[in-house]
Amino acid sequence: MEKRQVNKSVVIGTIGADAHMIGGWVLRRAFEEAGFNVAFLGAVVPQHEFINAALEIDADAILVSSMYGMGLLDCEGLRDKCIEAGLKDIILYVGGTVAAPLELEKNWPEIERRFTAIGFNRAFPNTCTAKEAVQTLKADLGID
Repeated sequence: MEKRQVNKSVVIGTIGADAHMIGGWVLRRAFEEAGFNVAFLGAVVPQHEFINAALEIDADAILVSSMYGMGLLDCEGLRDKCIEAGLKDIILYVGGTVAAPLELEKNWPEIERRFTAIGFNRAFPNTCTAKEAVQTLKADLGID
């Protein structure tokens, strides 16, 4: 299988009806400082806007933030839509307080399993640092 060319480009935004943006701002700055081209979409972003931005900048990854507990619902179907749009190899990350109720949020392995089942490469808890996210994506892309 031919490996995709790495462009060091990412799309970052907060999905669904979630208006939280601080995490996205922090990620944006960290990825820009690491030399990535960042399309920052802000908050309350529908799935199709993530896809359109990824196509526009030939993104390597889509980084989805969700802090209001509805991430599982908001992210359902995103991988399929990416494939339909020709983005079958794009890396999908999600992070934040991505699941409700609180009992589920405390069971992180189950959350990771659920996001993997809907096509995400990785899920990060709200305790993940921006530095960790950058390092993880660089490793997943095979770059320094």
